[in-house]
Amino acid sequence: MAGHADEPHGAGIAGRLNWLRAAVLGANDGIVSVAAIAVGVAAATPDLAAIVPASSAALVGGAISMALGEYVSVSSQSDSEKALIAKEREELRTMPAQELEELTELYRAQGLTDATARQVAVELTERDALRAHLAAELHIDPDDLVSPWRAAMASALAFVSGGILPFLTILLPEPYRIPVTFILVMLALAATGALGAKLGGARPLRGTLRVVIGGAIALAATFAIGALLNTAGIV
Repeated sequence: MAGHADEPHGAGIAGRLNWLRAAVLGANDGIVSVAAIAVGVAAATPDLAAIVPASSAALVGGAISMALGEYVSVSSQSDSEKALIAKEREELRTMPAQELEELTELYRAQGLTDATARQVAVELTERDALRAHLAAELHIDPDDLVSPWRAAMASALAFVSGGILPFLTILLPEPYRIPVTFILVMLALAATGALGAKLGGARPLRGTLRVVIGGAIALAATFAIGALLNTAGIV
């Protein structure tokens, strides 16, 4: 049917889901990281002159750290893929007959008959030998290599989108800032946990509880440390 041409297929869906899962995880990191520092400082002192710089540093520093980590990771992946593409291109140039046999064997291993596997290998080689080998051997699409810069920017944006919530709520006047931050952060973590679990194919309740409990522990720990510092008169 004609409508099938516009339907998304496996590789595209998987790629988009991976990006969406990464965005959810980045937002979750932003929520927990910024909230933990903001609550800890707010528990130690009600002075916004201390809370705002600490929360700002957590937001900016965390976003940069996430972006740098993602850039390094994706750059390594991209370099590996480019090296594999170059290697495959050289093999096709220097030993095309052996590469054709290899491609035929790959299709035969997928269940095609000898004759069909050979015919498919020949036809795809005539059309685009490199693309055929990259798809069958390495599962690489040369037109869809991940950009390190795009990945880094997406990671930073995801972190900031999550971290901005506790950054804003911790600016509320006393005595609301810490309780409201706790409540809204738990709700936000529940949402990201459920969405992340759904995208990963896991049970939403389990994923939600895991994220919420982990976030609650982080906030409780930093709140306790800040309160102890306040009680001891260190801050």
